[in-house]
Amino acid sequence: MSEAALSLSVAAVLAESAARRPGHPALVLDADEVTYGELWDAARRYAAVLREQGIGPGDTVALLVPNSLEFPMAYFGALALGAVVVPVHALLRANEIEYVLRDSAAKVLVCAGPLLEEGGKAAEAAGVPMLTVLDEDPSRPAGAGAPRLDRLAEQARPIDGHVPRDPADLAIVLYTSGTTGRPKGAMLTHLNITMNVAVTMLSPFDFGAGDVLLGCLPLFHTFGQICGMLTCFRAGGTMALMRRFEAAAALDLMVARECTVFMGVPTMYMELLDLAASDPRRPPLDRAFSGGSALPVRVLREFEDVYGCRIYEGYGLTETSPVVAYNQRAWPCRPGTVGLPIWGVEVGIARADLAGRIEPVPPGEVGEVVVRGHNVMAGYLNRPDATAEAIVDGWFRSGDLGVKDADGYLTIVDRKKDMVVRGGYNVYPREVEEVLVGHPAIARVAVVGVPHDRLGEEVCAVVVARSEAEPGAALANEIIQWCRERVAAYKYPRRVEFVDAFPLGPSGKVLKRELVTWVARG
Repeated sequence: MSEAALSLSVAAVLAESAARRPGHPALVLDADEVTYGELWDAARRYAAVLREQGIGPGDTVALLVPNSLEFPMAYFGALALGAVVVPVHALLRANEIEYVLRDSAAKVLVCAGPLLEEGGKAAEAAGVPMLTVLDEDPSRPAGAGAPRLDRLAEQARPIDGHVPRDPADLAIVLYTSGTTGRPKGAMLTHLNITMNVAVTMLSPFDFGAGDVLLGCLPLFHTFGQICGMLTCFRAGGTMALMRRFEAAAALDLMVARECTVFMGVPTMYMELLDLAASDPRRPPLDRAFSGGSALPVRVLREFEDVYGCRIYEGYGLTETSPVVAYNQRAWPCRPGTVGLPIWGVEVGIARADLAGRIEPVPPGEVGEVVVRGHNVMAGYLNRPDATAEAIVDGWFRSGDLGVKDADGYLTIVDRKKDMVVRGGYNVYPREVEEVLVGHPAIARVAVVGVPHDRLGEEVCAVVVARSEAEPGAALANEIIQWCRERVAAYKYPRRVEFVDAFPLGPSGKVLKRELVTWVARG
C-alpha cells in the first residue's frame, strides 16, 4: 500500500473546514473574529517560521500558551509540519515546565508573554530554544532575545499544506496531573484523535456547521482542546473563546453570540446557576455537556429547569483521547450515569484487585473501569513499565471504579485512589456527596478520607456553605445527623470542615489530595 493511502493528520481538522467554508467564522475572541480561511493561513505561516527554526516531522513542539487566537495558530502550525505538540498547563511553575520539556525532548518552546516568567526560566534550565507570542512588554527580561513567532509569521510565506502522517504517528502528548509521582505523558496518535473527534462530533455532541460553542475550558486541557476546539472545527462551527471562565462574562458572551452548545465542568454549572438567581437572561442553548468530574443530579435537574437546556453527562480520560462514554440523544438520558460507550469503544468492569490480568465482574457489581478501542493511547512516553501496568490484555485500566447496569449504562462510583476504607468497609465519596448536596445549607461538598488511628480512615465532609448559612459546630453536627439518617452507619461523615472555596485543577476538578493535606494539618 502506498504511503499516501496511509496518510492521516489532525491538521486536516482545520485544513478541510477551511477548504469547505473559508469565509465562516471559526474563532471569536473579544472584538476579534477569525474565519477558517484566515486561521488556516495563519497556522501555515506559523508552520513556515517553525520550519525555519529547524522543526520537522516527529519533532516535539511544546506550547505554553493560554486561551488566545495564537493557541490554535501555533497548535495547527506545528501539526501541519508533522511535529508532535505538547500543550503545557499554563499554571505550572518553572521546575514543573522544565520537567515536561526534558521528558518530552522538546525541540522548541512556544511561550506566551504573560507566562514568560516561569516559561523562560524552564526553557533556559532545560536548554530548549524559545519562541514567543503575545510578548507586548518590552521590559520583560525573560523573553529578551527570543524570536517573536507571531510577528515573524506575519511576514512569512505560508507552507503549501500539511505533511502526510501515518495514522499511528504521534500527534499530541498530554501530561496527566500526576496523582502518583511525576506526571506521565500520554501519547495520542493521529488516529486516536481524529477518530475520537469524528465519532463524538456525530454523537454525543451532534455538532453542525451552524453551532456556536462557548469555549470556556482551557485549550491546553483535553476537554477544551479535543472535545471543544477540535470537534467544533471539524464540524465547521464557531467557537466563542474566553480567556478564562467567569460566570457573568460567560453569560454575556453566550447571549451576545447566541451560543447553542456549552461544554463545562460541574463547578461552572453551579456558578451559572448561582448567577441565574439575579440575572434573568437565558442564551439559546440547545444542549450542554458535562465532564471532568461527577455532576450532582440535583445540579443537573436545576440547570435544565432554569436554562431550559438538556445536560448530557459523560466520561473520559486523557489516555483515551479523551471520550469513553456519554449520555446521547440516540438513547434515553439517565442522570447519575455517564451513559453508553461511544461508537467503536468497549467498556468493561474488571476486578480492581488484580494487577496482572483482566477478570470481568458480573453486571451490577462494582469494579475497575477498563476500556479498549480506537481511543486508547499508544502508551506513556518513556514509561514502558507504567504502560505495561495500564494496558493489560488489550484493555486500558482507568483507575476508576464503576458499575454497568443490565442495559450497559455506566456509572462512575469513584477513583480507586479516592475510595475511603473505614474500618474495613469501602466508602465511595461520590455516593455520600450525592446525599450531602441535598442539604439546604450546602452549596458545594467534597468527601475525603483522613487518617484515623483505629479505623485506618475516617470519612470527612469538606463543605462550602450557602451564603445564608452560618458555618460552625452547630451546622456541622446538623449535617452529620442529616446524613446519618440517609446512609449506612459506616458511610456518613463523622467530621465536617468548612472552606470558602475548593482548590481546583485545570479541568475544574476538586483537588482532593490538597483537601486531605489541609484537613490532616488541622
